[in-house]
Amino acid sequence: MPNFREFLRMIYKKRTRPLVEMHGLHHLITIHWDDQQMAMSTRPNTETEKITINLGFVDLGSIDLLVRESVFANRTDFIRTAIRNELARHDEIARQVKGRDTPVLGIRHVVRADLEAARDAGEMLDFRVLGLLSIANDVDAELAQATIRSLSILGAFHAPPEVKSALADRLA
Repeated sequence: MPNFREFLRMIYKKRTRPLVEMHGLHHLITIHWDDQQMAMSTRPNTETEKITINLGFVDLGSIDLLVRESVFANRTDFIRTAIRNELARHDEIARQVKGRDTPVLGIRHVVRADLEAARDAGEMLDFRVLGLLSIANDVDAELAQATIRSLSILGAFHAPPEVKSALADRLA
């Protein structure tokens, strides 16, 4: 009886097309199984932010032990789970703050037309975001300064470099 690795090799040799196809970087993976296609969507990079953390050797070894024992798929899985657990523990505090400030939860994308409409109406905008605030690449620094009064971002801020510089004094 073949082991699992040999079994996969036998299946793969009989294939007329690849078992797994990648369609674009981190966007779509198609898995072929028994001439059936199953599409799995993976998250594009715009929905996650990479962070770097420093851990002591003992903590890192403990994580590796849990990964080796298949408690977690990998280090990233462990870290994401730990972060979600901590966020759940402090959910009441976050809920109180969210209710007080009423920020946009998730992704807020600002396009040139939004800012031009505000400018034409003589309005100044205040953005409070818990997640990602993204300003389109066609927005210039002058338009942003003329229409954005304040920014409060808990998460990430993506914008052209000149727009970020122009709004640096308005970040709370």
